[in-house]
Amino acid sequence: MTEEKGRPTIAVLGAGKIGEALLSGLLHGGRQADELLFTERYPERSAQLTSAYGIRATDVPTAAKTADVLVVAVKPQDIEPLLDELAPVVDAETLVVSLCAGLPTSLFERRLPAGVPVVRAMPNTPMLVGEAMSAISPGTHAEAEHLAVVEEMLSTVGKVVRVPEAQQDAVTALSGSGPAYFFFLVEAMIDAGILLGLPRAVAEALIIQSAVGAATMLAQTGEHPVILREAVTSPAGTTISAIRELEKHGVRAALIAAIEAARDRSRELGAAHEPG
Repeated sequence: MTEEKGRPTIAVLGAGKIGEALLSGLLHGGRQADELLFTERYPERSAQLTSAYGIRATDVPTAAKTADVLVVAVKPQDIEPLLDELAPVVDAETLVVSLCAGLPTSLFERRLPAGVPVVRAMPNTPMLVGEAMSAISPGTHAEAEHLAVVEEMLSTVGKVVRVPEAQQDAVTALSGSGPAYFFFLVEAMIDAGILLGLPRAVAEALIIQSAVGAATMLAQTGEHPVILREAVTSPAGTTISAIRELEKHGVRAALIAAIEAARDRSRELGAAHEPG
């Protein structure tokens, strides 16, 4: 990193939902628009983002030559052409941060010039509301200073933990995809409320606030979820009758199997880019 330049300039390569959320979070965290760049394949989308945030759109080679930190936020299937563009212009002074599910740092290190520091990160979509959970892992050439830069950057949109890269596929399955599991359960519970005769708006309000409250209790009390669940579960009451049905239908086992399947798919995404 170039200390004499002050705060590093950051370019987000691929300004989809996650890329836009990161740009927005960085601005809210105190970054100036002229410290940020982004690339986007669709001109209309580029114009929309520049109008909304005042951040300049550019192409990949220019971003690589200008920025100190390149945040790769494209879909995994789009990584090969992007690396083809980056390889001739990036150097070991540039930090590359991958937000691509399943893709190991070794892929970037293999395709980019020797010595380029790479940090793998897995955030999730609550980044859009500043409540992301991100896990970061260093590649071969990433040092403590590089991890600190990524930690500071991602802390503007939520919480950050450091994990060994070997655990990133599990992270992807658990927290990367995790919000979808909660949305799925909330959707089912709203449907149940409608089945029981509640208007949709009332069912939504009841369940969404219950979810917010339950999450806040987990975060603030520090109690194990079993303890909090037992506090709601009276003998011979309504909650234990519901829990019995959940166990009877294998909901716990289904969730574990679903998360294992997501982990396996993350591994497959990485394996698809291994050298033949």
